[in-house]
Amino acid sequence: MAHALAAPPVDSGLRPVPGGRSIPWIGETLRYIRDPLALWSAQYEAYGPVSWSVMAGRRVVTVLGADGCEQVLTNRDKAFGNKDAWRPLIGPFFDGGLMLMDAGEHRTNRRLLQQAFGKERLADYTATMHPLIEHGVREWQPSTDFRVYPATKNLTLGLATEVFMGGVDPDDDRLPRVNAAFVDCVQAATALVRANVPGGRWRRGLRGRRYLESFLRDYLPRRRAGSGTDLFSVLARLEDEHGTRFSDDAIVDHMVFLLMAAHDTSTITVSTMVDQLGRHPEWQERCRQQSLAVGDDVTDPEVRAQLTDLAAVMKESLRILAPLPTMVRWTLRDTEIQGHFVPADTMVAATPHWTHHDATWWPDPERWDPSRFDGRPLPHKYAWQPFGGGVHTCLGQFFSQIEIVMVLHHLLRTFTWTVPNPSATPIDFTSLPYPRDGQPIDLRRLGRFSDRADPGGPSA
Repeated sequence: MAHALAAPPVDSGLRPVPGGRSIPWIGETLRYIRDPLALWSAQYEAYGPVSWSVMAGRRVVTVLGADGCEQVLTNRDKAFGNKDAWRPLIGPFFDGGLMLMDAGEHRTNRRLLQQAFGKERLADYTATMHPLIEHGVREWQPSTDFRVYPATKNLTLGLATEVFMGGVDPDDDRLPRVNAAFVDCVQAATALVRANVPGGRWRRGLRGRRYLESFLRDYLPRRRAGSGTDLFSVLARLEDEHGTRFSDDAIVDHMVFLLMAAHDTSTITVSTMVDQLGRHPEWQERCRQQSLAVGDDVTDPEVRAQLTDLAAVMKESLRILAPLPTMVRWTLRDTEIQGHFVPADTMVAATPHWTHHDATWWPDPERWDPSRFDGRPLPHKYAWQPFGGGVHTCLGQFFSQIEIVMVLHHLLRTFTWTVPNPSATPIDFTSLPYPRDGQPIDLRRLGRFSDRADPGGPSA
């Protein structure tokens, strides 16, 4: 039996948002963690594209489909805010990050940060990353049980600290703890007990945030005094035409958020691409031949543009598993979504992961098929939205795509691999999605004397 979220105003012509009652406080949280697509499919079947449910003690309006997501994310009526939506989930851990800002504060900070992601800066970051990626990938050791996800996470965190921080001191052994702190902060977002109690996920997140702040503050004075081109140094010296600069607190806040976003989302996508290419050897070989043809160095964007198969694989992998399955907003006033009345102070969840699996736009949506991205226009502007939309579109999307392509490019030139487990990789949706089993593959180095091999690779 459906229950209305709230009664629409008289004579408004709007429909109430339907929904169902569930377990008190916990609501549908556990069903989401197990399988968000199954939960959303059940909601769509029962109530249609706009419905409400309880998630971790809050009433949440779930918006399913490209039209509804476009309305929420583009926010043309200025009815939806970011700050009050994300703050209950990740505020204590990522407050001060761009995603937790609205209106003038967001415009000011985004304008400054855009300078750090301009064309010239991206070229600098790319030049820094390339030899590190090449070396890092070659260091992977072939194994019949190689765990892709942790190996990739270590690689991308190392890249993030080098590119965004200018590296760390050789005798600084804190990176493993930094990685663990990021994991604790991200996973705290879905803590059922949202209090600083011993042994709880929320408490671990708070401790992780303090550790990250201490780590970054140790390096800040040197970055401000230097002339480095890394993001940390750039942020420490940036100012706009009015002389506006970031405070120390603001720099640390932005760095915590950017470092998380820069390595976690890229890790998920690289992991998905490796998994799918291991299950589709014909696409792995197509991508490998293009990578071998263009040569080792792909720092030039015109060279990377020749890796058309790899670009299609990346887009299809982002479709099959969006690194950010939901994007939440907060209603700043009474509004409507797809003809439904939504009252002020309501959390709204746009769902890219659902849209990416909507058969309306993607025939046979559970089938991984990079040929969907063969140059044809999208079937709907918001049918594919891994980087969000509107003024909160991911600022680092181009950096992320460059990094992902370069990692796979060197992986293809160095190794070949298969996925031994024929079953689908189990994905944990507790926070950002990741493979529960670490994603084992059978990784083999390309033979030294193979006519398709990189001559630098030792024989397996």
